Amino acid sequence: MVSPEMQKLAQERAARMQAAIELKEPDRVPFTGLGGDIVAAYAGITAYEFEFDFEKNRQAAIKWLKDFPADSPVGGIGGLDNLAMSVAFVDFPDLANQFFMVNGPMNDVLNMKFARFPGRQLDEYSSRQFIGGKNMEPEEYDELIADPVKFSYEKILPRIAGNLADLGSPTSLATMARLGMVKAQQAAEMRKTGAALAELGYPTGGGSTFAFAPLDYIGDHLRDLPNLVLDIRRYPDKVKAAAEAILEVLVKWTLQGKAAGAVQAGFPLHLNEYLSPKLYREFYWPTLKEYILRLREEGMRSRLFCEGWHDAHLDTFLELPAGWGIAAFEKTDVRKAKKVLAGHTCISGGIDVGVVISGTPAEIDEYIKRLLGDMMPGGGFILGPNVGNLPRNTPIENVAAVYEAVEKYGKY
Repeated sequence: MVSPEMQKLAQERAARMQAAIELKEPDRVPFTGLGGDIVAAYAGITAYEFEFDFEKNRQAAIKWLKDFPADSPVGGIGGLDNLAMSVAFVDFPDLANQFFMVNGPMNDVLNMKFARFPGRQLDEYSSRQFIGGKNMEPEEYDELIADPVKFSYEKILPRIAGNLADLGSPTSLATMARLGMVKAQQAAEMRKTGAALAELGYPTGGGSTFAFAPLDYIGDHLRDLPNLVLDIRRYPDKVKAAAEAILEVLVKWTLQGKAAGAVQAGFPLHLNEYLSPKLYREFYWPTLKEYILRLREEGMRSRLFCEGWHDAHLDTFLELPAGWGIAAFEKTDVRKAKKVLAGHTCISGGIDVGVVISGTPAEIDEYIKRLLGDMMPGGGFILGPNVGNLPRNTPIENVAAVYEAVEKYGKY
């Protein structure tokens, strides 16, 4: 049973986040917290145990969140993007989102060719890895455009999942049966984790679902990024047509998350850094913009994690209605983003994990003080790391220094 005190804390955390998204000043700056491989190290377990043992994972997350509380929880069983499988099963709303993230136990069943996990393909202390690759030839664009779902199921799924290479075979049927068993076990474990987080004062409703820029789907899961950049030059009309065809499937997929209770959609942007402003605006932005607008019409906000440098593309956000969602940045200075987007777009990020890894507690205190001094005025800012993973050997006193500085300087 969740105590009234923790229920109140959850409401305060949710309200803090919502105020920032709505471009207001909350009582204090919302803070997403730090996490990553350090969560397992702090609990004294390997990355393998963290990825494959739900009970150890849950206890590690609880230990971390008790000692380093924030406005959103970190930890939990993560995974690697498996969007092609979600697309293949998009006509089955109860399944499509279940397949999007492949974790260690799921990968034991599926044998995904792009996935590397600790204690399996990697040593037991390594981070999981997404290994890209070309899974589609350029002459197959017409098949993709004609029917993205059929193409994903019949052509891409057998190419990326070792145990689904021969669809309809006893091996593939047994694989899907075993996958269902694993997912059922994990669903029960996730309910336990959700209950544990609620007892620590974290909101349980109004969560986030997945989304993906159409061109990133082609680059990450079909052609790989270098080939797609060449395709833009060699087959521009086919690339545009493919992005438009995929958009319809991805919007349908994301809205399945809304039907399950999600109020926000999270986009990881990958190709953005590799495109000039001209190419970004011609090939990448049109379908991404339409995606965001269609979700907004359905009452959903979007959160875009702009990987790499996004400086050259900041002004495109101004084409969206004010309050459309959140722009989080990896390399782009959030101060520069604020100059362009203040009063229009909620900005997230700001903490360079390199400073947390290599600085001293005194340097970190001053760093956070200056960052919050620049970013808090006017609201519309969520503090967080520029990347989600702190390595195992990050000095714990540096982590503590971040949280202490946020407590000291983060009140409005």
